[in-house]
Amino acid sequence: MRILLAAFKQETATFNPARSTREHFEIVREKDLLALSETRSELGGALTRLAEAGVEVVPTYAAWAVSGGPVDDDELDALIDEMLDSIRANRDVDGALIVFHGAMAGVTEMDPEGRVLTAARALLGDVPIVTTFDLHGVMTDRLVQHADAIVPFHTYPHVDQYETGQRGANCLLRLLETDVLPTVARIKLPMLVRGDELITTTGRFGQAIEMCREIEASEKGLAAGVFIGNPFTDVPDLRSNVVITADGDAAWAQQKATEIARFMWDNRGHFVAPLTPLAKAIQIAEGDGGLTVFSDAADATSSGASGDSNAALKGLIEHDYSGTALLPLVDAPAVQKALSAGLGATIRVALGGSIDRQRHQPIECDAYVQSLSDGHFLYSDGLPGQAGPTAVLRVGRYTLMVTTLPVNIMDRHVFMACGLLPEHFDLVVCKSPNGFRPHFEHIASRIIAVDLPGSTSANLRSLPFARCPRPIFPLDERVEAPAELA
Repeated sequence: MRILLAAFKQETATFNPARSTREHFEIVREKDLLALSETRSELGGALTRLAEAGVEVVPTYAAWAVSGGPVDDDELDALIDEMLDSIRANRDVDGALIVFHGAMAGVTEMDPEGRVLTAARALLGDVPIVTTFDLHGVMTDRLVQHADAIVPFHTYPHVDQYETGQRGANCLLRLLETDVLPTVARIKLPMLVRGDELITTTGRFGQAIEMCREIEASEKGLAAGVFIGNPFTDVPDLRSNVVITADGDAAWAQQKATEIARFMWDNRGHFVAPLTPLAKAIQIAEGDGGLTVFSDAADATSSGASGDSNAALKGLIEHDYSGTALLPLVDAPAVQKALSAGLGATIRVALGGSIDRQRHQPIECDAYVQSLSDGHFLYSDGLPGQAGPTAVLRVGRYTLMVTTLPVNIMDRHVFMACGLLPEHFDLVVCKSPNGFRPHFEHIASRIIAVDLPGSTSANLRSLPFARCPRPIFPLDERVEAPAELA
């Protein structure tokens, strides 16, 4: 049995003015994909499970990037062509497992994953195709039409990438080895959601995911998930979706999808993020000891923001925060100035506002160049990270990790690669809404979601939506439930 394996992943924030280009993508081709079995990624989980099953894996093409702005049209076309060329050259297979994120967008292409899957289906013909997705994926009609099964993450913050790869592989093996007849039920929910109630271990969203797990554990269930979409991927199909893949029984799948959709809809008012004003957050941080973590979801590079917001730094300076602080910043010109001055120099430098200039204005600072590096590191799951040339700058009591390229500020490895241990500071800014929590909760005394400006603000009404369907919660006052819930 021959199983084709491929991956195509990025989460796009269309409100980020900076375009994503090829340099932001990691590209792994053919046999080099097999080395990813050592990672805790979807590909790692799938490779491990398929090896256990004794099938022949046919590796083709994997491209993934840190979240960012819309992918440049020409470069997106080139990436898709490369992927499809690899699939075309290896299409003599019995089935395929394709790893997507699901919330990618080009400048003009609003459904890159649907385009890839439609073409892959045409190339592979009538063989089972199973897809895995981040639960922030934007489900389009093409994705539902051309996948035999859709397997999403079940955790937020995401800690089950490896397990999702295994679930996808198990689902594909079941399709190949038994007489399963997959049928998909889908309910579109006109709602965009944020906030701590989405944390699956503690929030209400976890109850919906538990229903999905029960479906997958049942005799009829093949895959089940709630796709909450990425609110910052402003495309025509942006919304939440419940998607159930079952064995043959369409009515049962529809019933289960309706139950979960009703739960999500009835609880929509709870899926709004409470935010703390910056001045209040700094006042709290000045209190009792221990590490304070500021969640800057508005400039979350993990959600696709530019990463060049200096709002937290400005606030610390203006309020004369008395502790030590560690802050990340994407600012290529500042890095170049530090490189030119050299290690140990003190430079006058404009920090922040180098990318999203409408939202962030530079601040002039005297900064000590503490360290310089090439920006290569490994995330905690074993996948490579590329921050580009990186400078650690010290501005008074505050330490800034300044990178050339955006990186995910979730696990601590990106800081540690620069010799910075977050637990040695009084305050750390994480440019992530919740993905950092599994890596910081055990060392933090308090975590504060701070209300700051940015292209991925949890205050969704502050963002200039232009393409998503309307009316939609919480952008509009009167939003009707979908017909299936009437």
